[in-house]
Amino acid sequence: MAIDIQWVRDDASLAERCDQWRRLSFVAVDTEFMRVDTFYPAAGLVQVGDGKTAYLLDPLAIGDWSPFAALLEDPAVIKVLHACSEDLEVLLRLTGSLPAPLFDTQLAAAYLNLGFSMGYSRLVQAVLGVELPKGETRSDWLQRPLTDTQVQYAAEDAQHLAELYVALAEKLSPQRHGWVLEDGGELVGNLQRAVDPDEAYRDVKQAWRLNRQQLAVLRALTAWREREARRRNQPRNRVLREASLWPLARYQPQDLTALAKIDEMQPRTVRQDGQQLLDLIQAAAALPESQRPERLPEPLPLDAAPLLKTLRQVGHREGERLGIAPELMLRKKTLEALIKSGYPDGPYQLPESLRGWRRELMGAALLQALED
Repeated sequence: MAIDIQWVRDDASLAERCDQWRRLSFVAVDTEFMRVDTFYPAAGLVQVGDGKTAYLLDPLAIGDWSPFAALLEDPAVIKVLHACSEDLEVLLRLTGSLPAPLFDTQLAAAYLNLGFSMGYSRLVQAVLGVELPKGETRSDWLQRPLTDTQVQYAAEDAQHLAELYVALAEKLSPQRHGWVLEDGGELVGNLQRAVDPDEAYRDVKQAWRLNRQQLAVLRALTAWREREARRRNQPRNRVLREASLWPLARYQPQDLTALAKIDEMQPRTVRQDGQQLLDLIQAAAALPESQRPERLPEPLPLDAAPLLKTLRQVGHREGERLGIAPELMLRKKTLEALIKSGYPDGPYQLPESLRGWRRELMGAALLQALED
């Protein structure tokens, strides 16, 4: 069956369409973008599906995205996406807004125990019985005009995503539909909180091994790298290699010769930013004790592995009982935080990251498993 495809290429048309879409109960949203040697994704296309028509929105022609931002934020319209972490980045960069409420069809599939982390083509095949053509992942979505193959591929994504939502929503109980939206809200919240430059040091491997003075240096370096990557629109590793961060904080080179000897330090970085890095290191190293970060907690010891396994089994049992993909039940980071709250002798406290229905259904059982 041929798909009805309509292009939206100017501000007035977008505003008119958004007004129509805000009268619907849901819209399917997808994006195509390019991200080659840049920090930010460059939007090449935004697709919207309502189940009848696939609308192709041209970011190279549209200037005012405020009507679309209002649609994304409209609480009365569910926005349907699939495995959407990168799409969310594109939408935030393009419109300044994020979709809420958000229904992720990949999450919905896991709630129906169809599979965990299912790819879009596989899910469309499983639920709709439609075999999608091979992806256009290597396409240049910034070229104009787009090829007929690209247009068809993009339109099919929007059309089938809308059909997928209808099919999945019919199978979900109202409670589980709410759980999918709850998890969608968490995805959006995670991106909204994403990388505060001054907190990026916490994610550096082995950072827990550094003392407070060294952590102050690491914090300064990672914050600078994050801000520079955004300002230059370059990948973080182009600005300063990940593998250089820890040894820079640990050894704190005092001159360009010592800086150049740091692991994976690029000659280009030494030439372009070397003196600034040395100044950053010197200033952060001299901070008084009161302005240094606290030591980071050590990772769980190996002998805590059986405890982690025991807690996972709580989630797996509840997943089996509910008919939900077991991987969806409890996140490893949440379980590790729970164990760290009282290891090895307790008492244990449920971490803040265990919230909503998971806390309600499994919180008591997790604490009980730790006491047994």
